[in-house]
Amino acid sequence: MSDFTNKKILITGGTGSFGNAVLTRLIKSGTEEIRIFSRDEKKQDDLRKNFNNKILKFYIGDVRDKPSLLSATIGVDYIFHAAALKQVPSCEFFPSEAVKTNIIGTENLIDVAIQNNVQKVVCLSTDKAVYPINAMGISKAMMEKILIAKTKNLEYSHTIGCCTRYGNVMASRNSVIPLFIGQILSGKPITITDPKMTRFMMSLEDSVDLVLFALSNGGNGEIFVQKAPAVTIEVLVQAILGIFDSLDHPVKIIGTRHGEKLYETLLSREEMAIAVEMENYYCVKPDLRDLNYSSYVEEGVGKISEQEDYTSHNTSRLDLQGMTDMLLKLPFVQNALEGRYIQPEE
Repeated sequence: MSDFTNKKILITGGTGSFGNAVLTRLIKSGTEEIRIFSRDEKKQDDLRKNFNNKILKFYIGDVRDKPSLLSATIGVDYIFHAAALKQVPSCEFFPSEAVKTNIIGTENLIDVAIQNNVQKVVCLSTDKAVYPINAMGISKAMMEKILIAKTKNLEYSHTIGCCTRYGNVMASRNSVIPLFIGQILSGKPITITDPKMTRFMMSLEDSVDLVLFALSNGGNGEIFVQKAPAVTIEVLVQAILGIFDSLDHPVKIIGTRHGEKLYETLLSREEMAIAVEMENYYCVKPDLRDLNYSSYVEEGVGKISEQEDYTSHNTSRLDLQGMTDMLLKLPFVQNALEGRYIQPEE
């Protein structure tokens, strides 16, 4: 892990699940200052009271507004960029808002980071950015392209920008695990879209590990992906029902919603052809071509016909016991079992 001693860190969208998790990790790391940048003053006040630590500083602002970012990044060493519109349905209804936050907001952040000589920026992306079919995924794919394009021109800059990409973070707000548990506890039928649908599973701790790994090891334009297991929705539901001793609880299949896939992809076959495999991660190196393509006409970079996409259908698959074990490690699930169901932050 990077040395955070006497460093100043900015977390955009820092009041959400990732912000809380990374704060818990960093607050005892010798960091000089951690700045929380977000729009919601109520969530900032809750976070301030929860941690009650003088190294936390709070900045009200919006990534869409470059001047508010400019002042918040003065003197900052590292940035974790978690601010985003993340919900598929809301982005489907308001795609222009996804553009403003996820694409233009990211460009604003990278611009001010370069201007203020920030050492490193790590942007958080999603599996939905690979072969995207919904507005949220498209906007995140463009976010990645913005990052890569900007960092191509940073040869003489102080700033490094890289990216992480991951699947479902278990028990984050508005994800299916809190939804299913809430439905059980309230006596409502569990509503699932397609029992054969698969999704990558990772914990909040895994997501923090991935981001910190990218911070320590990432070069300009690189994208880091964790090797993660997946599960079918059917097995996930059965695991939750078993944990809450509710195997007879009604389950209703409602059908796939707009913008949903049968399975998600963390790396395309085109990326797999050039990815560097590590013990727990993949790293996709950036395409460093400029507008002069002549040197790439005679020699390519990999054979995509020999590769497969890295998807939630072909990764390691969790069985009922494996999924149950992962769920029981989650503080959210333990709290719910003990009668303390608390809706997680975004």
